[in-house]
Amino acid sequence: MSPRSRNGRPHVAMFSIAAHGHVHPSLEVIRELVARGVRVTYAVPPSFADLVAGVGAEPKPWHSTLPTDDDPEAWGTEPIDHMEPFLTDAIQALPQLAEVYRGDEPDLVLYDITAYPARVLAHRWGVPLIQLSPNLVAWEGYEEEVGKPLFEPLKRTARGRAFYDTFARWIAENGMDLEVERFMGRPDRCLVLIPRVLQPHADRVDESVYTFVGSCQGPRAHQGEWRRPAGVGKVVLVSLGSTFTKQPGFYRACLEAFGGLPGWHLVLSVGRHVAPGDLGPIPANAEVHPWVPQLDVLRQADAFVTHAGAGGSQEGLTTGTPMVAVPQAVDQFGNAALLEELGVARTLPTEEATPRALRSAVLDLVADPEVAARLARIRTEMAAEGGAPRAAGLIQSYLRPE
Repeated sequence: MSPRSRNGRPHVAMFSIAAHGHVHPSLEVIRELVARGVRVTYAVPPSFADLVAGVGAEPKPWHSTLPTDDDPEAWGTEPIDHMEPFLTDAIQALPQLAEVYRGDEPDLVLYDITAYPARVLAHRWGVPLIQLSPNLVAWEGYEEEVGKPLFEPLKRTARGRAFYDTFARWIAENGMDLEVERFMGRPDRCLVLIPRVLQPHADRVDESVYTFVGSCQGPRAHQGEWRRPAGVGKVVLVSLGSTFTKQPGFYRACLEAFGGLPGWHLVLSVGRHVAPGDLGPIPANAEVHPWVPQLDVLRQADAFVTHAGAGGSQEGLTTGTPMVAVPQAVDQFGNAALLEELGVARTLPTEEATPRALRSAVLDLVADPEVAARLARIRTEMAAEGGAPRAAGLIQSYLRPE
């Protein structure tokens, strides 16, 4: 056993950022590792410390400079606006994290795709490194098809050149010989925490690097529960996730679409930036909340109007719920397209999400027996991917002495 281990228990360190979509996908994997006797520390900003402690990990708090869900507009609108904050945060976080782990170095490092310091620290400590990806991964040909069209124009701008120069210098200063794009997007080993059906060009993904373990969802008792009202015929849940929620016009369209619709009950999750009073009269068959225990609602719902984030898309598939995708940013557009290709969703651009279009899409999907059959087949395939137990087993295999 490694000298880093305590009391004969191997030590795994997990690194992530303060974002629900990056922490939640890893939690059941962490819970499973702890249940198997592994000591897990979790480096995460303080706002998520209690959450990771709840699955048995030891929080290692650190200060982050990234925008939070409280201020989504701080992320800007251009690709470089999304890239710069992660590098700036990584540079200031690295010395913090090195100090936090001084004298308590792990046997293995797990890290979210956004946790750049983890890759540096694993190199410094000389321990195995495994990425946990909460969304799609690169395929063979990705750089030519996606990377170059996105990054080459960026490199011709002053901000882009400064970003790449700073990133390359930081990598080199930490003793690593990696190109910036490879550091960001090509892990040595990765467990993909999404179903394979949500991966574009899955047949071109290098399976010697990437292993799809599927959705790792647990009971989530800590989130509370939702009870379906007595006498309700069908339920539709509307949620745009936790970040891109400042959409009062969209929520009003949903209230008009489903409010008063015979036999239907609407659960509307509006986030923290919109108050129910901003939406006008609330119909008797609707309930409006800043947040709901989404997975619990979906287990009882008949339709899901979603932004098609990686987490929400998986939850819709896991519960076999037909989806209307209204993507807002980044990977959500690709997820929406995949869900539509699978025949389990309809996509509506935000500007086209009128009350009539929303109502028609939901009613058509719920009434189509082929949609239900496709969802049933997908649920069976997802169950076979193994989830958190398989992920934990693969991680443990890297901890065993040769």
